[in-house]
Amino acid sequence: MGRAGVDVYCLVPVDQPMTATRRLTLAAGGLLGLAGAVTAAAWVEARAFVLRRVTVPVLPFGSPQIRVLHLSDIHLMPYQKRKLRFVASLGALDPDLVISTGDNVSRAEAIEPLLEALSPLMARPGAFVFGSNDFVEPTFRNPASYLFGNSTVAKDRKLLPTWQLQDAFTDAGWVYLDNAAARLSVAGRTVDLRGTGDAHNALDDYSAVSGPLAPDADLTLGVTHAPYQRVLDAMTADGVQMIFAGHTHGGQICLPVNRAIIDNCDLPVEQASGLSTWTTGSQTSWLHVSAGIGTSPTAPIRLFCRPEATLLRLVARDSDS
Repeated sequence: MGRAGVDVYCLVPVDQPMTATRRLTLAAGGLLGLAGAVTAAAWVEARAFVLRRVTVPVLPFGSPQIRVLHLSDIHLMPYQKRKLRFVASLGALDPDLVISTGDNVSRAEAIEPLLEALSPLMARPGAFVFGSNDFVEPTFRNPASYLFGNSTVAKDRKLLPTWQLQDAFTDAGWVYLDNAAARLSVAGRTVDLRGTGDAHNALDDYSAVSGPLAPDADLTLGVTHAPYQRVLDAMTADGVQMIFAGHTHGGQICLPVNRAIIDNCDLPVEQASGLSTWTTGSQTSWLHVSAGIGTSPTAPIRLFCRPEATLLRLVARDSDS
């Protein structure tokens, strides 16, 4: 018995000395056990979907709110039924506008079930851009490699039937914003949108949509997959009031309280997910980066970074200043 009647158990028989080898063996066993527990927790967390709610004072003084649902990085595999149920449940939110910032699927067989899950939302006004995993299947990557640097584009990847997604979205009335601009009527307001292709793969050409904002628009939004500084700078310099992006997975493997270690682009890691602002010169834009709903199927874990969709309430500024 130990002090105060507490039993004490020793992992090494008392008649054997605690040699350096035994200490190393016990330490290694403890580390392996800890690593296994962390990996298991990260696997569970990647399936713990959450809806976040954010308020953004971006509209002109006196304007009624606009509710925007931001989806990103679903990376759907056809067997991911829990993820499909989460996506389908978002239709009950009945947003005024849906914005998708890409990387929808990871296999061609996932397109049809994804479109079925999204069908209630596709009845709402929407806008979308694509990420690399809308064009090609992902390839194997060591999950720990996210800690050591940005991903690179692999060659000879299997092409996806991207046109099936694009046609379904545009047939439903969503506007395609890869290096393109569009205008939508949203909750009785005129909303202009301008977007770029995936900057992570050098598909962005902001010059195709650059220029002053239209004076008759109530709001102008920027949409891009990967929030590279060159895209954010260009949109902000033009006066775009708010920018939506994904790609980062919020860091995916984070320190406690969603503190990202890397974001797979040149965005400061403290802005890897959530709402922040971006300033260029004298201009400032609101920036929302989604941590995304999924992961690459070759790295299906998250740590201190739950998969998410976000419902944003765009509300009026306190004044016209």
